[in-house]
Formats: sequence, C-alpha cells, structure tokens
Amino acid sequence: MQSVPRFHADRLGASLSGDIAGLSETPIAEVAMSVFGDPDVVPLWFGESDLATPGFVRAAAARGLQDGETFYTWQRGIPELREALSAYTERLYGISCPVDRISVTTGGMQAILLTCQLLLDPGDNIVIVSPIWPNITSAARLVRAEPRYVALERRDEGGWTLDLQKVFDAVDDRTRAIFVNSPGNPTGWTMTTDEQRALLAFAKERGLWIMADEVYARLIYTRPVAPSFLEVAGPDDPLIVLNSFSKPWAMTGWRIGWLTHPAALGEQFAKLVQINTSGVPHFLQRGAVAALEKGDGFVEEMVERCRAGGELVFQRLSAQKRVTIARPEAAFYAFFSVNGVEDTMAFCKTLASTYKVGLAPGEAFGPGGQGNVRLCFASGAERLSKGLDRIEAAIKAL
Repeated sequence: MQSVPRFHADRLGASLSGDIAGLSETPIAEVAMSVFGDPDVVPLWFGESDLATPGFVRAAAARGLQDGETFYTWQRGIPELREALSAYTERLYGISCPVDRISVTTGGMQAILLTCQLLLDPGDNIVIVSPIWPNITSAARLVRAEPRYVALERRDEGGWTLDLQKVFDAVDDRTRAIFVNSPGNPTGWTMTTDEQRALLAFAKERGLWIMADEVYARLIYTRPVAPSFLEVAGPDDPLIVLNSFSKPWAMTGWRIGWLTHPAALGEQFAKLVQINTSGVPHFLQRGAVAALEKGDGFVEEMVERCRAGGELVFQRLSAQKRVTIARPEAAFYAFFSVNGVEDTMAFCKTLASTYKVGLAPGEAFGPGGQGNVRLCFASGAERLSKGLDRIEAAIKAL
C-alpha cells in the first residue's frame, strides 16, 4: 500500500496554493487577536451594532427550524425571499426589479466572491475605489486577478471626494470590472447620482462591469436612502449590485446577502452557489423575509441610533486639537486621523492593550487609508462614551 506523503511544518507552504498561502491576516483581525478574550476592552473595531437581531426576525427563523426546513433548498434563494427582495427593491427605489434578477447569497462577502469568480480571469485587473473594506482585495487575489486602486481625496474639512477621471485613467486593456462601495466603509463617502450615471456610461462604452457594494444604502443621515446604481441602470446593463442583511437589520451573524444582476446571469450564479455552499439554510431565509416585510421600523431605529452615535463621536473627537474628522453622513464609521500618529497599527495595538478600546488601523483599508483609524459608532451612548474617554486619554498622552 502506497504511503501518503507527509510534510514538516516548515515545508507546508510549498504544497499550498500560492494565492492562499500569500494571504495575510487583516490588520483589523491582528489588532483584535492581540487582546482576544479580554472582557475589559471596549470593542469598536468591527462593523456591527451591539443590538441583537430583532425578535420578530429570530422568531420567523425559529418557526422555520421547528417546521423542519432543514433540507437542501433553492440555490438562488427560496421563492418567498426572492419575491420579498423584488418588492423591497421596487418599494425603495421606485423601479421594476423582477425576481429573475435576484440571487440570494451566504452573506455580502460571498456575494463579492461569487461575482469575482464570475467576472475575473487570472491576469485581469479590477479597479477599486479606496479606502475600502479589505475583503474585496482578498477576493480578487483568490481568483488570481490584480486589484488596482484609486484613492478618494480628503477635503479640508475632513470629508472625502472622488476624482472620476482618475478612475477612468486607471482602466487599461486588462480591466474587467470597477468596484465601488457607496456609502463607503470606512469613510462614509457616498457617490452622487450624476457620478453613478457617468461611471456607468464609461463602463458601457469600455465593455466593463460595475460591482456596486450598496450594503450601507439605508444607513444615511441626509436622505431616506443613498443613491443607487439601480436607479440609473437598465435591467441588462453591465451592473451587479451587492447587498446584505447584516447592517440595517443587525443580522451580521446570519450570513445572508443578495445580488441584483441582469436576468441572464441567474443560471451562472446558481452554478456558483451550488459549488460554493449549495445555498443559504432554508429556515434562516424565513428570518430574512420577516426583516424585509416587517423591519422598516427597526431600520428607522437603527438609523437614528447610528445618527446619535455618529454625532456623539464627532463632537467628542472634533474637540481634540490633534484630530481631523468629518461629521459622518452615511454608514456607521468615523474615519479620522490623529496628528502625530503615523503608524496606526502600533497606535491601535496600544489603544487595545493599554487603554482597553478597540479601533481598526487605517492601513487595513488600502491606499488612502494610511494615517487614519476607524471607529464603529453603531453602539449605544454608554459604550461609545466609555470608549471615547479612553481614546481621549490616549491622545492626550501622545
């Protein structure tokens, strides 16, 4: 009988995919793991609220579980959920969005990865507006594509703006897609309708796809919902919109997202879901239906909670002479710089270990992120105030 080859630990790397072995732990995780398990740390590093998922959503999933909805299910989502997503999209944006344009995914992250698997070949590149949540970079590299960044520019008052011409100039013959997250994580920057229209026209002219991450569409403080590419695009335009239940309905642990895409891509996404996960658990999708049909009031409460949290953070940190910060207009992050802090990884590790407050280092978010730190303000005033007390103490000690 032939023996199975054995590898010593120091030789394992030679037997792994270079793209997997070359992926490093994200700086956010590195900071968090440096104090993992310490109950005294105020955790403001991850992008989630301190609220549990609303009871009516949990109850709907529990009923599905009790009813025995534990078998393999529709790869693109149960019919009831896709129909609810169709109605939700039409209600939100005043457009027609038939069910055949919608595919349910195992979270927003899988929506990104599936789309990269669909669109990108080895050697292609994808133009990414940054600073950006780091997982799009990892997803592109996993399919052996090259991430290419165009950084937002910081205005004098601390806000952010995009030079569209720089996006156009970053495109070459190997570019297959442009990735835009609006409202953005970590900056809260939001693309205007005119900018979306111009970028879509450019993509159609050049034969490119737009991947639009609109996970934070409901978390905006200046209007009811953020501008969406769906409002300016036709049903067959080269646009795939990525979304998630995680943020507006406090469902980060559920891992349910969805894609809105040209109907012709439905079969392709079904195949990719089958290969990757075989679909989202049936009973969990019952909770997602309840969120869509009964959750508008909870979303409004979440928006007001985040509005208050953002204002508290802005008032406290803008009073610090060393801090440059803009009043948050969307998403639920403050992305600010501290004069004298260049190594944000070291600063965040010190905050975590010495001052017992967890923030995310700006270098995690790619070009444009360096020199900044991210604070998630989707928590109650008591937790935020405790964290801010500790951040202020750290700044004063510089």
